[in-house]
Amino acid sequence: MGQCGFYGLPGVPRSLRLHPSCVYRHQEARSDSSEVVSAVEHEYDGIHDGLVFPTEEEKQTLRRVPDSIPWNAYLIAIVELAERFSFYGSSVVFTNFIQKPLPPGSRTGAGGPIGQSGALGRGQQTSTGLTTFYQFWCYVTPLIGGWIADTYWGRFKTICVAVFIALIGHIILIVSAVPGVIEKDSAIGAFAVALIVMGFGTGLFKANISPLVAEQYKRTKLFVITLKSGERVIVDPIMTVSRLYMYFYLFINIGALIGQISMSYSEKYVGFYLAYTLPTAVFLLCPLVLWIGRNKYQHSPPTGSVLAAALRLWRYAARGRWSWNPVTMYRNFTAPDFWESAKPSKQLNKPKWMTFDDQWVDEVQRGIKACGVFCWFPLYWLTYNQLNNNLTSQAAEMSTHGLPNDVLSNLDPFALLIFIPICDIIFYPLLRRMGINFSALKKITAGFMFGTAAMIWAAVVQHYIYKTSPCGYSAGLCETPQVSPLNVWIQTGAYVLVALSEIFASITGLEYAFTKAPTNMRSLVMSIFLFTSAISAALGEAFVRDLTADPLLVWNYGVMAVISFIAGSIFWWSVRELDAKEDELNQLGADKEEVYDEKRQ
Repeated sequence: MGQCGFYGLPGVPRSLRLHPSCVYRHQEARSDSSEVVSAVEHEYDGIHDGLVFPTEEEKQTLRRVPDSIPWNAYLIAIVELAERFSFYGSSVVFTNFIQKPLPPGSRTGAGGPIGQSGALGRGQQTSTGLTTFYQFWCYVTPLIGGWIADTYWGRFKTICVAVFIALIGHIILIVSAVPGVIEKDSAIGAFAVALIVMGFGTGLFKANISPLVAEQYKRTKLFVITLKSGERVIVDPIMTVSRLYMYFYLFINIGALIGQISMSYSEKYVGFYLAYTLPTAVFLLCPLVLWIGRNKYQHSPPTGSVLAAALRLWRYAARGRWSWNPVTMYRNFTAPDFWESAKPSKQLNKPKWMTFDDQWVDEVQRGIKACGVFCWFPLYWLTYNQLNNNLTSQAAEMSTHGLPNDVLSNLDPFALLIFIPICDIIFYPLLRRMGINFSALKKITAGFMFGTAAMIWAAVVQHYIYKTSPCGYSAGLCETPQVSPLNVWIQTGAYVLVALSEIFASITGLEYAFTKAPTNMRSLVMSIFLFTSAISAALGEAFVRDLTADPLLVWNYGVMAVISFIAGSIFWWSVRELDAKEDELNQLGADKEEVYDEKRQ
């Protein structure tokens, strides 16, 4: 590392220390597991902060490693854990609440040890339709949340407002399930209002919690360190953001797993009112933890109407490029000079509204390319969304041996809790040591393929349900114990494969949205990524009438598998050139973004 290494810090090998002539006032050193000594956050009485940046040759030859995760990011992850507990804990019982009728003599909807829990008795199509609408609504509203945060309130204030709105929705949900209401037709009205209010709060929350957690890590530029073993490596902030989102997703699934399992049994043995009350109680941790950490988080202030500036920039760049010929217009809009011609430095008479610099134009271009990547995600989410309704219904058609049919969906978060650490500690480092660049776009492609495999598994299971069920191709109409003798645990493969697809596609999508967005549009770009789930939910509605009921469920899963495979293949073909520019895009604007903590005297 030359003269500027890590000097005089307890526990840091001499080979990693700074030369005294560098004159640093050190703040903090962190360890990344047992291998990497993190970059030292420090002040420097000179023109740079003293980090050793890699040469172009070192970028091609040195192995890359992630940095450690700041502790305040974990504090935000706890808020997400509580919110996801409440979200998944309540929504896991929606299918039974809507689809199945109230058990004879029950005033709570509990099915007991051998009965099937239910309440509204509206059937599978209504159940799939309402849960798909809820999915759609939860991922449309982030567009509003992202815009409000970037333009007016900032991320933290928007999250606080979102928590208050969602809490009101949870209370209405409880009302729809209490004895005296659940038996009446009006219960579905209260339930629908609860979905709308909760979905709005969830959308505002989701658009901002993911960018906020990643912003707790402030490094943006590649730098070189020497490991305890003597190996020189590059610490990659993008890998660090990827690691941060993996463990953020781990916290999400801890909340989801505990919430789903406990509420499935609450529904089955006590009733739906308890399955909606307990998530509300856990949700109250959100405002508590937000208040405790209010002065500890890194905050990004709102920056005004950035979206309007970006749209105006795009219109300015598009001048003279419109054509009635779609081929000509496509070529004009994808020409290499499309954005170059709109840079402020290229203008002889710069418009008054052009208050940004050339670099921001490059960042907007990068953000739009990221949004182009997101255009493929609705087709991926079609496979994932089968967890929310059809696979739950499929479980009810098999022998559950006393288990609630909706408890099997917990195999997905359980698998994630196992495979996320394996990927971070073993799989990804192994690929890096082998010199394999498993980039973000390659991961997303792999996510499509694992989604395909999951749907093939579900289709095969459904085929054998039809073959073995006493009701044949009307298996969904069979009541316990007149169901297929197949053990419900054969669904395991589908859930595990979906979990692997989430690691590669969903987590990487969060990372891609954060790292490719302009710094003052991160909530908005994140909301666009989340909005792909809403588009997918709308596409899923198209399948409700034709494929999500007996005897066509094998076709449902088969069609999903084909769509996922074809979409994944075309996706990789369309982004392979963008993948080759990954480093260049990641380092765009790194100098301007590098922000340090407030100086400690």
